[in-house]
Amino acid sequence: MQVVRTIPETRSAIAERRRTPGGTLVPTMGALHAGHRALLDAARTECATVVMSLFVNPAQFGEAADLAAYPRDEPRDLAAAEAAGVDIVFAPAAGELYPPGFQTWIEVERLGSILEGAHRPGHFRGVATVVVKLLHIAGPDVAYFGQKDAQQVAVIRTVLRDLDLPVRLRVVPTVRDADGLALSSRNARLSPAERVQAQALPRALATGDRAAALTVLRDAGLEPDYVEVADLEPRVLAAAVRVGSTRLIDNVVLEPAQQEPPTAMDRAPR
Repeated sequence: MQVVRTIPETRSAIAERRRTPGGTLVPTMGALHAGHRALLDAARTECATVVMSLFVNPAQFGEAADLAAYPRDEPRDLAAAEAAGVDIVFAPAAGELYPPGFQTWIEVERLGSILEGAHRPGHFRGVATVVVKLLHIAGPDVAYFGQKDAQQVAVIRTVLRDLDLPVRLRVVPTVRDADGLALSSRNARLSPAERVQAQALPRALATGDRAAALTVLRDAGLEPDYVEVADLEPRVLAAAVRVGSTRLIDNVVLEPAQQEPPTAMDRAPR
């Protein structure tokens, strides 16, 4: 496995390995867990070359304290990536992606302003911008994301469509712990008592009904930022709640996922 830090090194490393089509990108911010492993396993099974990015993106954090608290353990993450069969890890410094004078941003106006966007202004601008930069650098055929971040998936799908980017989106189902909690790097911040309280979130969403979900959460002493049915291809019941100082998001699919809409790559002549 190669670990590269700069954009030219990354492009060179990918070019050397990609003798045949089938390259992929799995964007991560590190703190890898079994949910990330599911993305990497799918990529390894389906693609010839697996590139993983390892970058805590400052542009998608609204609060400096939240960015500072994000868990970082690069040696552990690199070991996990190698065990998963990753070929190349792109682990840049912030200045590599956002050099002095950087001022160009990608914003999905309507979709990026609801749900998470309403509670975290600028979040999806940071997400969309860094993902497009990573796609431009790595040049994959396929990019892998988790259904756990349903609105993020919808934002990236819209970016690929609107900007005619020749990348196919592959969405992997949410991975959950035995207690039902969706895997997230933020779960590590929960105390044992908070972990028990947080289990109300998947129980609430499992009702498949907004009103019932609100009742479950409030009975557990939790007041959500939102619980909404969202038409995000597929339709989901999504919620965000703060347990102690930790903010958690989750969703359940309300109808079977449809085939991914065609991208520029799918529309291009063969």
